[in-house]
Amino acid sequence: MTTTRTRLTTALALTGALTLGSPALALAAAPGPQDTPAAASRTAARHAVPFTAASAVQQADGSFTLTWTAPGTRHVTVYAGTDQEDIRHRRPVAEAAGSATVTVTGLAAADRWFFELVPDRGESLVVADRSLHLASAPNFRDAGGYRTADGRWVRMGVVYRSGDLSRLTDADLAKLRRLGVRQVFDLRTPAERTSAPDRVPAGAAVVDANVLGAADTGAFNVTSPQAAVQVMIDAERTMVSADSAKAAYRTVLDSLVERDDQGVLFHCTAGKDRTGWASAALLTALGVPRATVEADYLASNTYRAAENAAALAQLPPAHQAVYKPLLDVRPEYLNAGFDEVQQKFGSFDNYLRSGLGLDSRDLRDLRSQLLVG
Repeated sequence: MTTTRTRLTTALALTGALTLGSPALALAAAPGPQDTPAAASRTAARHAVPFTAASAVQQADGSFTLTWTAPGTRHVTVYAGTDQEDIRHRRPVAEAAGSATVTVTGLAAADRWFFELVPDRGESLVVADRSLHLASAPNFRDAGGYRTADGRWVRMGVVYRSGDLSRLTDADLAKLRRLGVRQVFDLRTPAERTSAPDRVPAGAAVVDANVLGAADTGAFNVTSPQAAVQVMIDAERTMVSADSAKAAYRTVLDSLVERDDQGVLFHCTAGKDRTGWASAALLTALGVPRATVEADYLASNTYRAAENAAALAQLPPAHQAVYKPLLDVRPEYLNAGFDEVQQKFGSFDNYLRSGLGLDSRDLRDLRSQLLVG
């Protein structure tokens, strides 16, 4: 375990050391692998929410591009509001067929716009741009908005994921408070917390959940791209099986089981490795298909693209190829985590139960809290 943990901490140390601020790009929700037209239609017919895919993406000019697919639905009416619990049906902002892409313009500046897609049959669905568009934290995004294998959807505006919070502005903090972020789980080491102290919304409770279980992240010492890739693969495995990691992720998921209508945020330094597995574990526990979980994981490459490029540009060309695997997220990294689950626990359900200590009632409560439909 000592060798594996050293590899994990050195990889995460470099990622944190090279982090620079830059705006993020948006990612649309990805449908699961079971969503072939025929399978999607059968699932929609069985379930109250007919949408098999839906997303909202804010464009640079302030407009929003909404895309949805709802087999068996002829007409969808769209309403907008800044409070997802109180979207008024006074005037639609768009109307279209059961599968469509529309552009919504003319909305005033707001902390966040939510869009309720109301079908002519079945239950409505609320979507929003996943990114909060914080220049100081480009990988700060909503962990929800994904469809489960049984046709339900992960609620948006409840659970957030991010990287470093130390550069949040006062305006950012005020925005997060208005959006209801009341609990923050810091997955970093004590040394990381000291060097880059969290800035959190007023009144938010901060919970230390040190995934590494170490005082610091150590030093970087690999000398080839292949070695760097192996470090990240080993790191992902350790985030599944290390006692400190299991305790940290248990703390996060337990809080979501017991959540009392408050927004929850979990984060590390880059928001891609420790945070990436936290999101993967949560979404898998909720029943989100593996392909969608992977899309969420890989989205960090998009949100962090500008700061990763800036970090690499500071290095000599000979070093860039060695460092790049540590800044990336790659399918083989996430696959290593799921492989570790299979090898150590036999199944993801056993990982949740014996690794993270969630029993059947916990899982029911978790899904009740975070799923709609």
